[in-house]
Amino acid sequence: MAGTVGCIGVGNMGGAMAARLLECGWQVQACDLVAARVDALVAQGARSAATPADAARDAQALIVCVVDAAQVDEVLFGAQGAAGALPAGAAVLLCPTIAPQDVERFAARLAAQGLAAIDAPMSGGPARARDGSMSLMVACSDAAFGEQRALIETLSHKVFRVGPRPGDGGRTKLVNNLLAGINLAGAAEVMALAQRLGLDLDRTLDVIEQSSGQSWIGSDRLRRAIAGDYAPRAHVSLLHKDTRLALEAARAAGFEGPLGPAAHAVFERAVQAGLRDLDDAALFQLLSDPRPTMGR
Repeated sequence: MAGTVGCIGVGNMGGAMAARLLECGWQVQACDLVAARVDALVAQGARSAATPADAARDAQALIVCVVDAAQVDEVLFGAQGAAGALPAGAAVLLCPTIAPQDVERFAARLAAQGLAAIDAPMSGGPARARDGSMSLMVACSDAAFGEQRALIETLSHKVFRVGPRPGDGGRTKLVNNLLAGINLAGAAEVMALAQRLGLDLDRTLDVIEQSSGQSWIGSDRLRRAIAGDYAPRAHVSLLHKDTRLALEAARAAGFEGPLGPAAHAVFERAVQAGLRDLDDAALFQLLSDPRPTMGR
């Protein structure tokens, strides 16, 4: 049965998740630094929460969908943090892509306050978050999953239980996002090459989509790039951060591969070129620019 959920961070992904919950009959208490994002959800039936603590009051669960570990720390444990306002036994869904050790740290602090941590990073983009078809990688106790199963399965019908240990959802997401970064950098590179060879870009992408070079992120992003659409759905800065976190996790595990560092270097170049706030389709813009750039 649908209940009350707090949502902190209602940008592209968090806003889509909140809108889905509202459509499915849940009560949503929305909090974000950008008032217009909250106002859009209020128009759909949400309640505006002025602070993270306000979003948490009387909620059976809290969805945290901010950018990084520092923001998670602030919204949960800061001066107006949500953790102290949640009812005993409530759950916190940690949805950002952050370092596994940060997930473990937050889970331990939440447990000490009688709250359940659900490590739940997501993947698929805002459209898939809105219709419930995004992937949700869940690591938590069986008890927490059972208590929040209705909420979790409302958010996604592609739920993957990756284990009981908080942090393993984050580890899975980092592995996925490193591959996403590699695939996107590769797709941008080959489409820039196609342009340089004088090929029709739409037709070339048609071929790739039906052939061995196909990747979902390549198709999704490069269709937009070909059309010159760099309005941010997923900022360059996000995969820049995520590939860095993945490489840090790899080094901690004593692993070094050849492609991850190369992909991260492309995102670093994009950030240095001033593209950090554009959609990550802007890698095509970076690599198709005929002007000399560092490393080329």
